[in-house]
Amino acid sequence: MRKLKKIPKFKSLSEEEKFWSTHDSTDYIDYSKVELGFFPELKPSSRTISIRLPEPLIEAVKVLANKRDVPYQSMMKVLLAEKVREELELKREKRNIGRRGRKKGHLTEKDVERIVFEDR
Repeated sequence: MRKLKKIPKFKSLSEEEKFWSTHDSTDYIDYSKVELGFFPELKPSSRTISIRLPEPLIEAVKVLANKRDVPYQSMMKVLLAEKVREELELKREKRNIGRRGRKKGHLTEKDVERIVFEDR
C-alpha cells in the first residue's frame, strides 16, 4: 500500500476547488476504507417551485452564471440567498436585535422567525 499525502488546509472554498481540479483525490484518500451510507429517512433540503420571471432577467442571470461557469439556476439561488441575507440583516440592525452578546451579523433561528413573521 502506498503512503497517502496529507490534505492541506484551505483558506477558502475557491482555493479548495482549484486544488482538487489539479490533484487526484486517490493520492490523498484511501477509498478502499469508504463505507456507503444509506439514509432512508433523510428529507431533501430543498424543493422545486415554479416562478415566472421576465426573459431579460433570465438572460442576465445566464450571462452572470456563464462568467462564473456555474448553472444559471445555481446562480439564481446564490443571488436570492445574498439578497435575503442582506434584507434580514438590515431589519435586524433597524430593530437592534442581537444586543444579547452574540457576534455581530449572527442571526438565530428565533431572530429569523421574528423578522419573517412580524410583518404578516
